Amino acid sequence: MTMTNPTTGAVPTVTSSLPVVTPTLPEQLAHVGSLVRSARRHRGLTQTQLAELLGTSQSAVHRIEQGAQNLSLDMLTRIGAALDSPIVTLGGPQHTHLRVRGGQRLSGRLDVNTSKNGAVALLCASLLNRGTTRLKNVARIVEVDRIVDVLRSVGVRATWSQDGRDLEIVVPKDLDLEAIDVDAARRTRSIIMFFGPLLGQQDEFRLPYAGGCDLGSRTVEPHMIALRPFGLSVTASGGRYLARVTDPGTENLSIVLTERGDTVTENALMAAARRPGVTTIRNASPNYMVQDLCFYLELLGVRVEGIGTTTLRVHGRSEIDADVEYAVSEDPVEAMSLLTAGIVTGSEITVGRVPIEFMEIELATLTEMGLRYTLSEEYTAHNGRTRLVDITVHPSDLRAPLDKIHPMPFPGLNIDNLPFFAVIAACATGSTLVHDWVYEGRAIHLTDLTRLGADVRLLDAHRLQVSGPTRWSGAEVSCPPALRPAVVILLAMLAAKGESVLRNVDIIARGYEGLQERLVELGAQIETFRD
Repeated sequence: MTMTNPTTGAVPTVTSSLPVVTPTLPEQLAHVGSLVRSARRHRGLTQTQLAELLGTSQSAVHRIEQGAQNLSLDMLTRIGAALDSPIVTLGGPQHTHLRVRGGQRLSGRLDVNTSKNGAVALLCASLLNRGTTRLKNVARIVEVDRIVDVLRSVGVRATWSQDGRDLEIVVPKDLDLEAIDVDAARRTRSIIMFFGPLLGQQDEFRLPYAGGCDLGSRTVEPHMIALRPFGLSVTASGGRYLARVTDPGTENLSIVLTERGDTVTENALMAAARRPGVTTIRNASPNYMVQDLCFYLELLGVRVEGIGTTTLRVHGRSEIDADVEYAVSEDPVEAMSLLTAGIVTGSEITVGRVPIEFMEIELATLTEMGLRYTLSEEYTAHNGRTRLVDITVHPSDLRAPLDKIHPMPFPGLNIDNLPFFAVIAACATGSTLVHDWVYEGRAIHLTDLTRLGADVRLLDAHRLQVSGPTRWSGAEVSCPPALRPAVVILLAMLAAKGESVLRNVDIIARGYEGLQERLVELGAQIETFRD
């Protein structure tokens, strides 16, 4: 039995021999909610109008669409009848695809959602706290749901608010790590960030191997180098990491990270938070998700000096028991995604709530390429710390930059924003060298832009030569197995005249909440369908 919809595509299969099916996995509920929301909007109904058709309340419809409401088979059938779109069909799992009619100008405004990477780090850090953590406005995406599944499997109480936006987390005194949801853990690389908070609480524990995107070889050794000074030793066997922890035997600790990575820094921060004394972390990442984590740790009573710099001094606590509320900050990578949609389609759109501190190099590069844009006055995010602006991009004649485009640790160009410059460079006059020195497997995924008419040459595993301007044309492309390249192909399809099809798009839900629906709000013509 598969829940599906011709407007919004398929969701995970739910099978039962009983007459009522109640999906209980948050990932399923969130996917069903997205399906219902898209179908409702496609029919031009408000939540109140749909509620009247169903004989329920507007708040109930809101909870359904936020993935915060269990549903019976009867309710699913009633929703399908009300929307004239079957929610439940018989059969096996079905793949979701997007049909894009490109070459259209976009217009309007979208606000940036909160950070996926920030939310994941905060979920892992909640393991440090024996009080209640309330995270406000959490992104409802697959990656977040997987971490929540893992937390629940080891005994953490994680409860979504009625509107599905806020998450309350209560960690038990003793975690049941033997009961960990191995499947959910192995499908996310973020499980690696359990090492930091756990090593201050467990003498020995096991974690499943980390998963995630197909981006080539990504070693966990920088994490081990960062955590060995805290007494952690790890061996790998049988698909699991076996961790043993010994007392590092010193009050104050100084460590140097060999890689200025975001998750490496976060792991070291979480390890430092639960050990008494002062830990100095050098060559730390000051990136947005790291700052989010620092702000949260400060609410827990952990003093962190040097936030926003590469040297952090953490005044840890042996016990953390605080009731705290923290609002996750906005996502600069989603901001770059939305700005790119306007740039490549030659449109004037406004992207609101952009965390400007983490977009300044990107904007400077775009200025060099001839992009015209305007900024609003700065204002403060809900966390009271992050600086936001609204950015309006205007149709522009782009030119290739004189120098190559390459990422650097913050405050350099964000590694996750680099792929968007491949499609932007394809719209510019001249030749651009895009150098992705971090991932040896990602550049090749961006060569799929050639299917849509771009001149993209793979020079080696890390470098692309992109020549433009491109006369985009529609094509059928299978979704790359990496999140950002997948979104880049979708955005290029918005610029391509005619009809394009992007197949097997489930990976996009790992990092974006309803991206295609949000693009439709700007006037994009995107239809979700299934085989």
